[in-house]
Amino acid sequence: MTDTPSIVDDADNGTAPGSPGSPASPGSPAAPATPALADATTPAPRKPQAKSGRRRAREFALQGLYQWLLSRASVDDIVANVRELDDFGKCDRAHFDALLNGSIEQAETLDAALARHIDRPVKHLSPVEHAVLMIGAYEMTHCLDIPYRVAINEAVELAKAFGGTDGHKYVNGVLDKAAADLRPDEASQPRAPRKPRL
Repeated sequence: MTDTPSIVDDADNGTAPGSPGSPASPGSPAAPATPALADATTPAPRKPQAKSGRRRAREFALQGLYQWLLSRASVDDIVANVRELDDFGKCDRAHFDALLNGSIEQAETLDAALARHIDRPVKHLSPVEHAVLMIGAYEMTHCLDIPYRVAINEAVELAKAFGGTDGHKYVNGVLDKAAADLRPDEASQPRAPRKPRL
């Protein structure tokens, strides 16, 4: 038999020779500690991006519209309730006011614009999806500084965060069709090809 170590020789301690945690053979330098393979191949977790003031405004407007759709409470009562929520001070207050007040004031007009693109009566929509659709339709109608695709994407993100499992797909389809009516010039432009992901 030879005196060279083998995997079997170190089996009693559960490590292979030369691996971190295995005993070094006499007279040989200790093996340098190396990072685990998972660390080298696993990307570092991304920091969550801070929410913009407008995204927060949409979230709070959604919560206010949800309350209004269920209770038909006064706008003043709803705003008072929403203002008490955590992080309200970080939202774009002007955008929140425009979305909440505008969507409530123009509910019939927004519902009529959406009704042509939904597969059921508006009253049968879930309150969350209904409120998200109202916000998306309001932004496409009145917030012309926001590109229509951004308005749709933001509504989809709201539906993902607050809605049912596949509600975001429904919201995306309805608003994409509604964009042809609400932003005809912008929606008729051909889409730029997507850049391949590397």
